[in-house]
Amino acid sequence: PLATSFEGRHGSVRYWVKAELHRPWFLPVKLKKEFTVFEHIDINTPSLLSPQAGTKEKTLCCWLCTSGPISLSAKIERKGYTPGESIQIFAEIENCSSRMVVPKATIYQTQAFYAKGKMKEVKQLVANLRGESLSSGKTETWNGKQLKIPPVSPSILDCSIIRVEYSLMVYVDIPGAMDLFLNLPLVIGTIPLHPFGSRTSSVSSQGSMNMNWLGLTLPERPEAPPSYAEIVTDENRQSSFAPVAAFDDFERALQGPLFAYIQEFRFLPPPLYSEIDPNPDQPTDGRPSCPSC
Repeated sequence: PLATSFEGRHGSVRYWVKAELHRPWFLPVKLKKEFTVFEHIDINTPSLLSPQAGTKEKTLCCWLCTSGPISLSAKIERKGYTPGESIQIFAEIENCSSRMVVPKATIYQTQAFYAKGKMKEVKQLVANLRGESLSSGKTETWNGKQLKIPPVSPSILDCSIIRVEYSLMVYVDIPGAMDLFLNLPLVIGTIPLHPFGSRTSSVSSQGSMNMNWLGLTLPERPEAPPSYAEIVTDENRQSSFAPVAAFDDFERALQGPLFAYIQEFRFLPPPLYSEIDPNPDQPTDGRPSCPSC
């Protein structure tokens, strides 16, 4: 497959088409046109729908004094996303140290260039968010804190000279010490999540709520329809046969025998609700009935 078009700091992936027109006694005419290629990445694959999670802990030491640990645990719903989506971060940060710390989250893009047996890497910040400052003995919980992915190029994973990878870093900013960080890999794809591709638990819970109507019981015996007299009165029935004073040419044509026949049966009462066919097994065309039917 062709790698996705990409413009990096130390290299690029570009595609173009060239055309030349050769004519006798004239100089050749040349044309060059660039075009963009996308290697599609479907995030609806099982490997990209699996949750990503991790836990880390750090203890601060200052000479002979040791403070309590700082713990961090984070989780995201899946590994694959598309530009414009928001990543829901579920995290818990506990600060048992004596310092004020700040939880943060960032998305990084890592560009790796390979040539002549050497590799050069570039890391760029894509998006970030900041939580509330956390004093000693406090705990903060993120219940789906959202970090939106800006318009970025998709991941390039199958090219031998350029790789573009993404990661979500959830970390705790500790003043005067090394930060406590947790890396969760990401894949930026081109085919977005199908509405029924994931979140099966939420869909099943919604279905259980919406299927409550199945528990309703039907009445043991159906109600009889209303009587004919309740719907059509004698006055309506008689008025249907009353002549009309004025008709145009088209309406006069409807006063023929066919229209009178229709009017005659317009308000006739329907058959009784309890009426039963006296010959249920007798075919209407006179042929003997089939035992298997």
